[in-house]
Amino acid sequence: MYLIRVMPAKGVLILTAAEVVVAGAGVIGTAIAWRAALAGLDVVVVDPQAADGATLVAAGMLAPVSESLFGEDELLRLNLLARRRFPEFAAELEQAVGAHIGLRREGTLAIAYDPGDYAALMRLTAFRRSAGLEAEELDSRACRKLEPFLTPDVHGGVLFCADWSVDNRRYAAALREAMLAAGARAVRDRVAEVRGRDGRPGAGVRLAGGDVIECGTVVVATGSWTGAVAGLPEALRSAIRPVKGQLLRLRHPDGMAPVTTRTIRAIVRGADIYLVPRADGEMIVGSTQEERGDRTVTAGAVHDMLHDAMSVVPVTSELILAETCVGLRPGTPDNGPVVGWSGTAGVLMATGHYRNGILLSAATADAVVAYLTGQRTDAEWAPFVPARWGEVGER
Repeated sequence: MYLIRVMPAKGVLILTAAEVVVAGAGVIGTAIAWRAALAGLDVVVVDPQAADGATLVAAGMLAPVSESLFGEDELLRLNLLARRRFPEFAAELEQAVGAHIGLRREGTLAIAYDPGDYAALMRLTAFRRSAGLEAEELDSRACRKLEPFLTPDVHGGVLFCADWSVDNRRYAAALREAMLAAGARAVRDRVAEVRGRDGRPGAGVRLAGGDVIECGTVVVATGSWTGAVAGLPEALRSAIRPVKGQLLRLRHPDGMAPVTTRTIRAIVRGADIYLVPRADGEMIVGSTQEERGDRTVTAGAVHDMLHDAMSVVPVTSELILAETCVGLRPGTPDNGPVVGWSGTAGVLMATGHYRNGILLSAATADAVVAYLTGQRTDAEWAPFVPARWGEVGER
């Protein structure tokens, strides 16, 4: 089915024939669109440039265990649900597009550089074990047996076998291909405003260029720029903020063996750093967290990331600096996503995934399709509905 263009008297272009409009084409939006199209819904995805937010500069870690923090028990349960769902979702996606998405299952090794870092890691490990999570403590020699290029100065570490990673760019490309193959249509523009039903038979969106798409339901998956979308309840617009993250993409020179075989997360004199290998010879090094909304790469951030990476894996200095990247994560006051009815009739939220967009993409697609088709969502989603900010209704 193609979009039908209708020019009413006032000169506003109305694009009709969509059951669902998904605003945003990062991994959240494209995963939702793919699964909604497979469920038989007529879907239009609107984005100024596919996967132009946090998706292309993500590290791709699937790390509910090694990223779990004190006081985030509900988010941990949701992330564990997402981690359980991801392998099957990934297999279906790879079968749909006939290509691998770079899923790596070697686990994550968290290490500490000095005794103070080790004490901090052990406190986190004790908390994670108290939550029933698997964590294997290793001394320095055992860490270096797993990863021979680690510095001899490493004080010790913990192996999290259930924390994996995926190549974010391969994953994003596969989702877009699968989405289009399933029948979803793409519009290159930006959603400037959502329009609820308000007693009318349907909802809709106004695009930045002035066009309008009418539909049954709008799914807002606009990530860090959700606050710029007019028509949403103010409580939701103000809850989502961009959090800047800088990272590096390094590449092995021709003929050089991989310097790591699994994701390494390290605490170096109190600072966090991670190194995520890719099957194609790249390594991702990151990442900063800055309460800013700009996309500038700073010399200080590049210096600090390289310094800390080389402190942990000294041979990193021989890799090629292929790319410096900046992404804007959609942060929320409680670090949890926002998934559910917005309080504006016909408008469904799927945003605010912060550091867990890749991990939560499959589970979010399941939840949103459940909402769209009148089914029940998994219980783990209950704490993350928009209504938790009080001013927002359930639908």
